Amino acid sequence: MTNDAVFNQPVYNLSRELPYLFEEIRIPIKYGTDRQRAERILLDAARPATDAIRSAGEDQLQEIGDRYGVPAEEIVPRVYYRLTDNWLELTLRFLVPDHGIRKIKDEIARAILNRFEAAGLEIASGTYDVVGFPPIRLQLERQDQNPRPDDPHPSSH
Repeated sequence: MTNDAVFNQPVYNLSRELPYLFEEIRIPIKYGTDRQRAERILLDAARPATDAIRSAGEDQLQEIGDRYGVPAEEIVPRVYYRLTDNWLELTLRFLVPDHGIRKIKDEIARAILNRFEAAGLEIASGTYDVVGFPPIRLQLERQDQNPRPDDPHPSSH
């Protein structure tokens, strides 16, 4: 955390009572893509990376659910949909320990990319159509108004 964050915005220690945090990975896919297959890929990629959390402390996860009002089914990895103008955004939400988050997200992201590639699924990206481009007028000026008749390149002077 940078110093400016400490002085410019509230800082919350979410791991003080709870050694886990929710993390998300957002993946945009084109409309018309097999979204159920894409969702399965995201969940299958997250499960191995988050299994240790579930198996390490079912009681602790139940306590989390009870204390923070989070149903137990929301503690396991889950995919949420969001409709946009350009694509369907799949958000994979999962629980991670309060340390080592980057490694877990990297593991999941690599698995997603590999499985999307193997399945022939593409991640959407922004594309833009330029329409109504104004006409361009180009006017060339001659530097030498009286070219010599024997000059093969009159405009090069």
